[in-house]
Amino acid sequence: MKILVNGIQSNLRFSSAHIIPGHESCGFIHGHSYFVDIEIEGERAGKFEFVVDFKDVKKYTKAICDEFDHRLLIPVYNDLIEFKEFDKQKNSIFELKDKKTVSFKIDGKGYSVPSVDCVFLPLPYTSAEELSKFFAETLARKLTETYDNL
Repeated sequence: MKILVNGIQSNLRFSSAHIIPGHESCGFIHGHSYFVDIEIEGERAGKFEFVVDFKDVKKYTKAICDEFDHRLLIPVYNDLIEFKEFDKQKNSIFELKDKKTVSFKIDGKGYSVPSVDCVFLPLPYTSAEELSKFFAETLARKLTETYDNL
């Protein structure tokens, strides 16, 4: 059975800035407002014959939205981003969060941003497609900790 959660009706939204390095028109800092729609497939189970409790879906999705809201999304695994004092081949992505400021270059342009203003993502790009995949994988991981019917 398929369950659909409408992001607009459920207020699952965030506004973020990002850069798509190397893209002609999106290769500069710009922002978007996103609504997150969710589709979950599974078997009905439990006392109430739910596929999943909407409360859990909304809670986990809202947590990701809140983390992304009003932040700069940085795709750490993009080959065109050169970080200062951080080697993405050797260091953990979590080390970027510990820095006071993160500095990087894209196509020769230098950026220096407070790390608290950023979300460092283990992605090659922060396109809508990659963000959708990230949301799906993160949500699936959280839900399968509670539900074995998905």
